[in-house]
Amino acid sequence: MKKNLLLLAIIACVTSCTQPPKLERKFSIKVSYSAEVDSLAKDGRLLLMLSSDDSDEPRFQINDGLNTQLIFGMNVENWAKDSVLTFNESVFGYPYESLKDVPPGEYNVQALLNVYETFNLSTGHTVKLPMDNGEGQQWNKSPGNLYSKPFKIRVASNGFENVSVELDQLIPPIEEPKDTEWIKHIKVKSEKLSEFWGRDIYLGAHVLLPKGFNEHPEAKYPLMVFHGHFPSDFGGFRTTPPDPNLKPEYSERFSLEGYNIIQQQEAYDFYKRWNEPDFPRFLIIEIQHPTPYYDDSYAVNSASQGPYGDAITYELIPEIEKQFRGMGEGWSRFLYGGSTGGWEALAVQVKYPDEYNGCFAACPDPIDFRAYTLTNIYEDENAYYYPSAHKKLEVPSHRNYLGQIQSTLRQGNHLELVLGDKSRSGQQWDIWEATYSPQGKDGYPERIWDKMTGDIDHEVAEYWKENFDLRHILERDWDKLGDNLKGKIHIYCGDMDNYYLNNAVYLMEDFLESTTDPYYEGEVKYGDRDEHCWNGDPDQPNAITRLRYNSMYVPKIMERIEKSAPKDADLTSWRYK
Repeated sequence: MKKNLLLLAIIACVTSCTQPPKLERKFSIKVSYSAEVDSLAKDGRLLLMLSSDDSDEPRFQINDGLNTQLIFGMNVENWAKDSVLTFNESVFGYPYESLKDVPPGEYNVQALLNVYETFNLSTGHTVKLPMDNGEGQQWNKSPGNLYSKPFKIRVASNGFENVSVELDQLIPPIEEPKDTEWIKHIKVKSEKLSEFWGRDIYLGAHVLLPKGFNEHPEAKYPLMVFHGHFPSDFGGFRTTPPDPNLKPEYSERFSLEGYNIIQQQEAYDFYKRWNEPDFPRFLIIEIQHPTPYYDDSYAVNSASQGPYGDAITYELIPEIEKQFRGMGEGWSRFLYGGSTGGWEALAVQVKYPDEYNGCFAACPDPIDFRAYTLTNIYEDENAYYYPSAHKKLEVPSHRNYLGQIQSTLRQGNHLELVLGDKSRSGQQWDIWEATYSPQGKDGYPERIWDKMTGDIDHEVAEYWKENFDLRHILERDWDKLGDNLKGKIHIYCGDMDNYYLNNAVYLMEDFLESTTDPYYEGEVKYGDRDEHCWNGDPDQPNAITRLRYNSMYVPKIMERIEKSAPKDADLTSWRYK
């Protein structure tokens, strides 16, 4: 027995002596920027990206879906051109929280600085935020941002070090769209917003003119407001047939080959409908109202973004109507849009009931915060996990029509936290926070929940409820709002919306159908197994109906005009052939 133990000890000693020592994994990437692209000290969010996909630059491959690549972020203040910053395993990242978690392999590496500017707000706060530069608040293509060209690195079993990245590229300015025969562009300095932000702030719009606008100077026109994300120009309008040389592109979202050709055909078909003898003559506008927090303001007044609702309704729209012969009366204005635009259409109608005569809200962002996607912000304690004593199950945030999950609430919020703290990511959850939350002591929006853990702040939730929960506001104030909103509310949503937005629509419908004195006299409709963003046509798929916003609600608008226009209203000058 003693001999056996001695033999085992000798074998163990020999084995341990012959094994190589375990190597410590090291991770270090140093980043600097070239004086040739900019010599001024910078504030902003410095982003480091790694990608195992060679199909595009890493900066265009970051998302909260299954095909995302890797990103890490840190704040920089007064970063000088001769200063070197280091990304190591302590810097927070997504979908891996640390560089030490990156699997071995070959990656393209790229860095980008999302530049912040300083704003001295009328509230007395000083904040640093990324100013929109004509791109619609897109960090990966915002003019003035610095970035590096991608190059290959290898992550070995012991990590990597001595990697240096230099930001030597500058994203150039974007050329503004030019006026055409049909589409005009307008910019208006907003006195209300300029006062709030402490600098000149402009609102813009793309205006589609009706047929015969120049030939009928006596005509004044109703106005259709197409709300939605930042529009670079008026979309979906094309005066020529599809380009015969256009190479068909596959749409992964809709599983359609040649979707780019379909888009051009639909745009040309709209142009033809716009010119039909019996088509009503309207003005249609798409608004540019990006903020330092997102690609648009959500078209309402908010504590951290300022009075965008008032600026759009009382400054921009009257100027458009003045320049392009709009009627300038509430009965002649209509709102529509999908997703963000759907929420905006409904919210603006609720907040300004006399200034607009109907909204058509498709797949709206959460309109009842008891169903803030899958979270009840008033009763749930945590947004990221379902309550359970012994099981940790994450709340999903995105599905397809079969219910298959692509992302979770925690993952999407952690991506935003990498892109920017203090609600500065420019992404979806942060703009809801920037719009709905009270302003914190530091001048930034107060968090609805802890961005790392998901723990909900119910005091902030109560502020959201009283100011932006549209179902709650309607129920609370129906005795004051009902008469002015009767017949104006129309909501459409697929019952398999990718973001679970149909859940809030169900709750809104419950209230609307319960209304009396007056009954709301609108409509709520659902698309069977339809995803985001179904907008009310039961005969066509999302891929087609999303291209028909500018014409599909016209019959309902005409019916509304005939039913509600004042007795002395002009119903003829704009109905020419």
